[in-house]
Amino acid sequence: MKSIFHFFGCRFLSLVISTLIFNIIFWFLSGFSLAHIYRCKDPETGEEFFTNSQKFLSTVSCQLVLKERPKILKNLSFKPSGTNFSFYTKVPSEYEEWFERIGRAFSLDPALLKAIAKVESSFNPRAVSPKGAMGIMQLMPQTARLVGVEDPYHPLENLKGGAKYLRMLLDEFQDLTLALAAYNAGPEKVKTYRGIPPYPETQNYVKNVLYYYSLFKR
Repeated sequence: MKSIFHFFGCRFLSLVISTLIFNIIFWFLSGFSLAHIYRCKDPETGEEFFTNSQKFLSTVSCQLVLKERPKILKNLSFKPSGTNFSFYTKVPSEYEEWFERIGRAFSLDPALLKAIAKVESSFNPRAVSPKGAMGIMQLMPQTARLVGVEDPYHPLENLKGGAKYLRMLLDEFQDLTLALAAYNAGPEKVKTYRGIPPYPETQNYVKNVLYYYSLFKR
């Protein structure tokens, strides 16, 4: 009788421990999941904004623009292009006026330019990617030549070039998410796939720019 009691007692204890471990793992992994990105429109002001929070869905009109990848673990290793990436969102004070002025010059939201600079280089004017992209907006050499940038490591000149290139992409694709995908992967790739290319780097890049865009906009 004692051995039977001991057997069922051990089975019960094992079940409790297994359940506890499962709940801890589930709670831990759920902290890494990223929400879908939505384009929302305020019905009162008509202003459009991007968000990854579902709390707006019941109060404003929202459209899903980028869906979270189904496998949670794949999100643990994603990283936008560029170097010195961190989750620090403060813009260097000396750049604030530049973003405002250049944004007006190219009819771009300064918050959008800040988001791209954040994801590309984390505002580091000396950043160089493994592929050779340079400066605060991470311009490839051929892109820098296209937009007339002579010194890609000069933050103001690089920012002007990046804004000019983004303006060109927006005019071509007439869609923000496609323009961002083209900024990362190249316009030819977007045309080939008729949408955001199926590259994890590009998909994560668009998602991160939209995320920081929503932060800087607020």
